[in-house]
Amino acid sequence: MLSESDLRELLEFSPDKPVLSIYLNRLPSEGNADAHKLRLRNMLKDLPLRQDVAVIERFFDHEYDWSGRSIAVFSCAAKGFFRTYPQAISIPDQVYVSDRPVVNPLVDILDAFGGYGVALVDKQGARLFFFHIGELREQEGVLGEEVRHTKRGGASALPGRRGGMAGQTHYADEVVERNMKETVDFAIRFFEENHVRRILIGGTEENSALFRGLLPKAWQSLVVGTFAMGMTASHIEVLNKTMQIGAEAEAQREAHLVEAAITAAAKGSGGTIGIDATLTAIHHRQIQTLLVTEGYHMPGYHCKGCGYLTTIELDACPFCSSAFEILPDAVEHAVTDTLKNGGVVEVIHYDTALVQAGKIGAILRY
Repeated sequence: MLSESDLRELLEFSPDKPVLSIYLNRLPSEGNADAHKLRLRNMLKDLPLRQDVAVIERFFDHEYDWSGRSIAVFSCAAKGFFRTYPQAISIPDQVYVSDRPVVNPLVDILDAFGGYGVALVDKQGARLFFFHIGELREQEGVLGEEVRHTKRGGASALPGRRGGMAGQTHYADEVVERNMKETVDFAIRFFEENHVRRILIGGTEENSALFRGLLPKAWQSLVVGTFAMGMTASHIEVLNKTMQIGAEAEAQREAHLVEAAITAAAKGSGGTIGIDATLTAIHHRQIQTLLVTEGYHMPGYHCKGCGYLTTIELDACPFCSSAFEILPDAVEHAVTDTLKNGGVVEVIHYDTALVQAGKIGAILRY
């Protein structure tokens, strides 16, 4: 299971030796374990890093339990570095040899499927779920006072009142409000402990609205949707609904980010569009949010002195006059440098405007 600390370790690992990065898809539709091993051998057969290849083949032959829908493997045998991350989300087969771990596919799934908190609520309590990259990580529940209702009565239903219904309804409303406040307090603690990045609320429209309205504004801003579902639903049903609504919300969010970057770039302030303008902004550590079209790769050049990235062949670096080395993929380096400098990377899946504008762009800090 991939965590933020795992990703940080990969980002900070930058040896002076080649790193082999492997992504292997193991969906049942791709065949059984033997078929997956055959695909892996074909991916590895022409690579020059024989020690790393041997380590990886030994892992798949003797250690891997073939769990999950895909797996990411990183090896630098010369430095004794070997990491594996099975995933519940499918990642296409990929192989890279680079000067650092190629993490873009992991950034992609962490961005799209990481950190979902779900509250399934009714008038008495809630079931709380934390889903991370397609897996249930935590589940808790809270149950308050039973909400009792009585049949409509006459004046004698509640002594001292002209009619029993109004008093009983008022009492039931108080119980519901008390239960919901306790549920919200419990949910906030659950969300905080699990570092939730997005929230979904399930239940009736009335209960979802009441729960959302009682959340502090900071938590309300993380709510990406609501849905109708009974309290007895299985966690698989909740997960499937979460992934569906999450994808819809992600598409809307991506469109907003792309529009903001394109608009800012057109105004000449606060945004960039296109590879070279974006790489220059990365060098100056201006990137707040890097936007990269899914699957976008571009060869380039990397300054051996200051680390400047460019796709233009130059005799010397314009910033430090050092020589350049050729990169098979400048986009991957752009992703890594942005994350190491404290920026956010958004892999764009659904919006075609970024493709038309140059496949890469950014929202800037200044």
